[in-house]
Amino acid sequence: MSNSDFTPRDNFGSRFGIIAAAAGSAVGLGNIWKFPYVAGQNGGGAFLIIYLLFIIAIGLPVMLSEFSIGRRAQRNAIGSFKKLAPGSPWYLVGVMGVVAAFLILSFYSAVAGWTLEYIFKSLTNTFAGKDELELNAMFGSFISGTWRPLFWQMIFMILTAWIVMAGIKKGIEKYTKVLMPLLVVMIVMLCVRSLTLPGSGEGMAFLFKPDFRGLSADAVLGALGQAFFSLSLGMGTLITYGSYIGRNYNLSQTVVQVSAADTIIAIMAGIAIFPAVFAFGIDPAEGPGLVFITLPNIFQQIPGGYFFALVFFILLAVAALTSSISVLEVVVAWFVEELRLTRRKATVLAAVMISVLGVFCTLSFGVMSDVTIFGMVFFDLMDFTASNLLLPLGGLLIVLFVGWYLGADRSRHEISNQGKLRLGYFPVFMFLVKFIAPFAIALVFIYGLGLLRL
Repeated sequence: MSNSDFTPRDNFGSRFGIIAAAAGSAVGLGNIWKFPYVAGQNGGGAFLIIYLLFIIAIGLPVMLSEFSIGRRAQRNAIGSFKKLAPGSPWYLVGVMGVVAAFLILSFYSAVAGWTLEYIFKSLTNTFAGKDELELNAMFGSFISGTWRPLFWQMIFMILTAWIVMAGIKKGIEKYTKVLMPLLVVMIVMLCVRSLTLPGSGEGMAFLFKPDFRGLSADAVLGALGQAFFSLSLGMGTLITYGSYIGRNYNLSQTVVQVSAADTIIAIMAGIAIFPAVFAFGIDPAEGPGLVFITLPNIFQQIPGGYFFALVFFILLAVAALTSSISVLEVVVAWFVEELRLTRRKATVLAAVMISVLGVFCTLSFGVMSDVTIFGMVFFDLMDFTASNLLLPLGGLLIVLFVGWYLGADRSRHEISNQGKLRLGYFPVFMFLVKFIAPFAIALVFIYGLGLLRL
């Protein structure tokens, strides 16, 4: 398959641009908001080791599979399967990815809007003098409101659309090359401050000294799920980004670098949070409120807390933005290539449609909190459908597609840059993709549906 088979399209212009964009897609609220409290609820160090093993054994092969599909086809998530498997129902895997992206950004933008509100609260020193009960009431009052959370959600969607509208080189690559280094600088600052707190050593021991005695089977499956979702697998983003990667780049190296960046930032989030949590005698299994309630309480009790609270919530917003632009790009790429819309029209249409759905997600904490579908409010329904159904099922079908439909020869041809690169690991990759990854992802899928409790 030669370059002449493809319609000329915008591509990433540099290796750093590819890594920044793909790592930005993977690094999001899941790393900085979710990973610390999930690790905290599952024993810290033991959970971390299992998580790292799953990143290597499952995350790397699935990510490489997605990148290779996108680059080989040079199309969007749906168009890739139509091109590589013409006349077959495999394109439905791409449809699931686009639908998942649509649903994810609808509720993700709601939480991202919260980060903008908390940047404002940090700037205005709203946390000062409030205890944890007051901070809890403040958070509950905000998310159950109407216009304020909607306002911030729309601001976040406008920022996301503005970057995506500019294209790949001039939009996504340009801004992620600035935002990702900024994110790293901020998280390093928070780590340094957290480690200088009295009693921080206990938090580091919790994170890095594994105790497998309390590790349950549910925690192991939770680590597998966190590893899978942390890398943005199964939602079409990596297929879409893969289609913008030139054929002269080493996909294997890119996958390792992106996965390493994602994992290091998740661990650094733990380093920034757990020493502070233990220094102030907080339960590390505090749950989702750890970020929006517990940490503001800690920040106001430490020297320089005003500054570090501001840095932390800017960090959250940047992480959310680098992920959201990749999710929106999945929908926009499909609109541009399949519906033949201009990028500007495609971006506006996609952002408006997702924002309308997002309104219902945001209001499900307030005026629509009594409206349930299958026993879930709208936010939880979107989250459950995407995270528990579409993503694991999409990931499962992607590895089956690469392992059993494309097969070893075509996969080797693409990953080796048409035979130019040596792939000593390739037999292991194919074994993982054909057998281990499908089994593991199927477990996550069944577990996510509540059909498996060990």
